[in-house]
Amino acid sequence: MKNAENNNYRIAVPSAFETVFSHFYFAENKTDLPVTKTLLPSFQTILVFNFGTKSTLKSQQNTVLEVEKCIVLGPIKQAFDYTLEPDSEILVANFREDAFYRFFGNVLFDSLPIHPDALLQENCFSLLWEELQQISEVTERVAYILDFCKPYLREQNEITTLLTDFKEGNLDPIKVIASKINQTERNIQLNQKKVFGYTIKEINRYERFLKAINEIQKTILNQSKTDWLNIVEECGYYDQSQLIHDFKFYMNISPTKFLKFQNDICSSKAE
Repeated sequence: MKNAENNNYRIAVPSAFETVFSHFYFAENKTDLPVTKTLLPSFQTILVFNFGTKSTLKSQQNTVLEVEKCIVLGPIKQAFDYTLEPDSEILVANFREDAFYRFFGNVLFDSLPIHPDALLQENCFSLLWEELQQISEVTERVAYILDFCKPYLREQNEITTLLTDFKEGNLDPIKVIASKINQTERNIQLNQKKVFGYTIKEINRYERFLKAINEIQKTILNQSKTDWLNIVEECGYYDQSQLIHDFKFYMNISPTKFLKFQNDICSSKAE
């Protein structure tokens, strides 16, 4: 009989890499049975390394994907299930904002999921996986990945830097930046979509949904009854049906089912 362990935790990155990765995530299954979790959408692109037995990912459209060694996914715009078979473990690098584009260059997000070697047209990630396989400590694996990344990372361009650093919440970043650098709004929009993998409208909707998730989780922690009307008002929803619509879109479940299955849901988003 194996140890009844299903370990999962986050690993922080050194400050020198904070603009590249939000964090790493590790999970392993040392039990006798498969463990399935639902991963919340994060709007981040992720690089998944699988060690031991194969892991599987299942989308809301019931597409099942086997992860043998490594795969790139994202940006994660809808929840999906992942299953860790007995004796499997995964290590996930979570790219921050435009970092995936800076790493892999002019790549179409629509081509994901894909093996990362196909994006670079060389087999360096297969070789990296082989090296990581020889390392037992998770923190040492992370350090090895960070060191491996250094030669591939490109500098941000001006538009991307302005979009990443934009903090004036009440203003439209597309309009402000277009005016600031004397370019068309359309050009800024195209850059946003190409480099980040999503539009401003998409990320604003997601941030509203994420705020609702955080409010619901607060009520769970406080062991108090969830006030749905208050959440609608606090998070800027038009009405309760709009909130339900977002839950269906991002997670394919209702808000009340989210409450019920909370323990089986995890987030890859940085705290």
